Amino acid sequence: EILGSADTPYEKGIFNLEILVPARYPFEPPKIRFLTPIYHPNIDSAGRICLDVLKLPPQGAWRPSLNISTLLTSIQLLMAEPNPDDPLMADISSEYKYNKQLFLVNAREWTKKYASQ
Repeated sequence: EILGSADTPYEKGIFNLEILVPARYPFEPPKIRFLTPIYHPNIDSAGRICLDVLKLPPQGAWRPSLNISTLLTSIQLLMAEPNPDDPLMADISSEYKYNKQLFLVNAREWTKKYASQ
């Protein structure tokens, strides 16, 4: 589980994650995806996360010195600060860029609907 940070549209949300640790960990990054639906430009409807530390170089920034705790912190930071220039969800990304108020309303609504206990 990961908690939505204060002062974000995901505040008070509890998001379930699936973490699959490969046999070659820490030389390969764990596979992490959201099981709880989340309205976010970098997380798709299947829960996949677009984050460089979840991928091996040269496309990614995974290093064996990273650990699962670091990855969860990185995911929490991504939730607080989306990267609309590297989206998995183009429509949500353009909404984030050009109509942030609507994005915030939608993200809060999804959090309330799917991530409230």
